[in-house]
Amino acid sequence: MLLAIESGLLLIGAAIALLSRRSWPQRFDHFFAHCARDRRIATITVGAAALLVRAALLPVLPIPEPVVHDEFGYLLAADTFAHGRVTNLSHHLWQHFESFSIIVQPTYQCFAQPAQGLFLAAGKILFGKAFWGVWLSCALMCAAITWALQPWVGEEWALLGGALAVLRFGAFSYWANSYWGGAVGATGGALALGALPRIRSSQRPRDAVLMAIGLALLANSRPFEGFVFSLPVAVALLFWTLRKRAPSFTISLRRVVLPLCGVLLVVGLGMTYYFWRVTGHPFHMPYQVERETYSVAPYMLWQRVRPVPSYRHLEFARMYAQDDAQHFQLVRTPYGIAIFAILKLVRIWAFFLGPALSFPFLMMFFVLPYGFGWKQISANTRFLILLLGFFFLGLVSESYFEPHYAAPITCVLLALVLASMKRLEEWAPRGRRTGANLNRVIIIVCLLSFGGRTVAAARRWELGRSESPAWYQLGPRSFGRATLVAKLEHLPGKQLVIVHYTPQHDIFDEWVYNDADIDQAKIVWARDMGPEENAKLRNYFKDRQVWMLQADDQPALIRGGLP
Repeated sequence: MLLAIESGLLLIGAAIALLSRRSWPQRFDHFFAHCARDRRIATITVGAAALLVRAALLPVLPIPEPVVHDEFGYLLAADTFAHGRVTNLSHHLWQHFESFSIIVQPTYQCFAQPAQGLFLAAGKILFGKAFWGVWLSCALMCAAITWALQPWVGEEWALLGGALAVLRFGAFSYWANSYWGGAVGATGGALALGALPRIRSSQRPRDAVLMAIGLALLANSRPFEGFVFSLPVAVALLFWTLRKRAPSFTISLRRVVLPLCGVLLVVGLGMTYYFWRVTGHPFHMPYQVERETYSVAPYMLWQRVRPVPSYRHLEFARMYAQDDAQHFQLVRTPYGIAIFAILKLVRIWAFFLGPALSFPFLMMFFVLPYGFGWKQISANTRFLILLLGFFFLGLVSESYFEPHYAAPITCVLLALVLASMKRLEEWAPRGRRTGANLNRVIIIVCLLSFGGRTVAAARRWELGRSESPAWYQLGPRSFGRATLVAKLEHLPGKQLVIVHYTPQHDIFDEWVYNDADIDQAKIVWARDMGPEENAKLRNYFKDRQVWMLQADDQPALIRGGLP
């Protein structure tokens, strides 16, 4: 609904701008230019604005509850790190605690890279809740995007790009309203992209360090996509160091190579240590353990299907051996590759651009002169287009997709939007500044869309839902776990909840997730494995009130006692 409203507003505004015979007032432009003049102040301002906007929305958009599998995995990592541990010992009754997006052997930890969990842990340590780590990560993303755009499109346009990031990603999208991630990968991509032209122009060690930090965030949030993103950046940096007018090798080594490689070496050692502690092998990621333990379908389309493992729970067989396997067989066919490539492209458009931010690209068909060719595009813009195309090829090779997979290119997409708006700004047919007026329409429509989304949240209007919602959507419905947790938290003593699923259970409504320290947790969630195995749980957790949860009753029914 909101996308349709945005499209309508855009059409009305564009018609007014095209028919207007006068240039619109420029007062706000001068104020914007003044704010953007100091790069540091502009960057900090955008980050602070992201913090304030999301905090101001709390009355209508409260702290979210986790629903998606991956969210619980990241929250486990956050709880682990917040307690000063790298991982957790595997529980001797681990068979009851198996769940999606975690591993329970050889240790008990999240299956993903640690960056998102570290941010959530920071929020938990500093402010008492993991959500505040999401809040901080989104503000850092918006600030990093502003900083990164400055050498690519100029200070004024970079400030606008940061503001658009706040409006589109920093308030209503799932990057800001779930524990699933996205902002960390976008920050990593922005730091790497923003450091590249700065290194070329000034060879400051701090820029090399910032690039290394960006690459580290990518490696520890979206490792494959981060690697694909980093390759063109590395090639561009290499060509710059080899050109004739580049500084001497000694200068490049001292100012760029050594700081960059030094930080990456430290990060690499930290990653191998983390892998060793979690999986027992310094070059074996937790994600690989999860895939090898449960999965049949591989992550990449060129990989082979694995033998079906032995499952202890029907839900795992349905998820991994049926649904995932069928999906993989479909997407790796020529027809499947084409269809899912289009679907990925559509989801990228809907999440990152939408009608308003697509409009500058559409206007290029009218603004650019006849016969305009590739060589007439600036070198910077050509590089961004090539980077975007190369990255999309990497996405096509994956069998799964969610918008946060494409998080590293957030800054690239915004840079291309702003480059198109800059070109549109110069369009003045018959001496009228029509292009500048159209740019103001785009900004006004984005603000109105944000206002409309705020009203929708305040009025509790039912919008379209998605597991990974963009700014104009709602997230997945709660299946009741958070409500039951709140009730059990208020009971005296500790609780043990044994969860029973029917064969028809929706595998995405998963109840069995636990704190990092299972034995000390107020509530322990366990899978029903029959009377004999359940008795072992009861004997071990003697000090707890025992409950049986019939997860597939409507609503889910909890009662005391074991069968």
